[in-house]
Amino acid sequence: MTVDVAALAARLSEAVADRTPIGKLSDEYPDLDLPTAYRVQRALRDSAGPLAGWKLGVTSRAKQKQVNVGEPIYGFLPAAGALDLGEPLDTGAQIQPRCEPEIVFTLGRDLAGPHVTAADVVAASSGVAVGVEVLDSRYTDYGFTMADVVADNTSAARYVVGAPVPPEGIDLRLVGVVLEKNGTVVATASGAASLGHPAAAVAWLVRALAAEGEGLRAGEIVLSGGLTAAVPVGPGDVVVASIDRLGTLELPCR
Repeated sequence: MTVDVAALAARLSEAVADRTPIGKLSDEYPDLDLPTAYRVQRALRDSAGPLAGWKLGVTSRAKQKQVNVGEPIYGFLPAAGALDLGEPLDTGAQIQPRCEPEIVFTLGRDLAGPHVTAADVVAASSGVAVGVEVLDSRYTDYGFTMADVVADNTSAARYVVGAPVPPEGIDLRLVGVVLEKNGTVVATASGAASLGHPAAAVAWLVRALAAEGEGLRAGEIVLSGGLTAAVPVGPGDVVVASIDRLGTLELPCR
């Protein structure tokens, strides 16, 4: 069955606009594969306006084993998706929002190529920061295959990033991560939860983009992968992400 990439992108965009979940694309197109899903995502990116950077998904080795994939997936971050520090998340503008803590890299120079390493990522980064990503799957009850979620831009919705600090002297594998919701600790982790080292996750992204003739640009940010399970949020909730050496970030919801 031929996949109409533009039609699938339009269906996902309509779900966002209507704030109404849809069934999996793979229900209609059971042969939907990752290359085609990335074409759908690219169609969404082409209409999303200025790009702020990129995000990674399925960076946990345990999660990869659970869903039977051998590598992460990636999506893009529209500049319009950024939340300012202290700005509340409008949960009514989402379908089924969830929040997760991230280590965020800011690129100090362009970085591209098929052989980029984690050390190259650290050297190219002007700063690292604590971040909170707001996920919002366009599929009913977050039910999807890997191809579905890639087409849906890896459930990207909104994001907020704290003040960056220089990466030198910080072992990002070992930094402790705490996620709180309404004053209660709901999850803990370390930086190693993202592919063993968050910079390794970003290096994987650079190599994946190189295969498409793309790379990272100076000034772009990269959300290097959720470090804990994502927590659902609604009006009145407050989410706090704390990462050793990087700081604390609070996201109120309305």
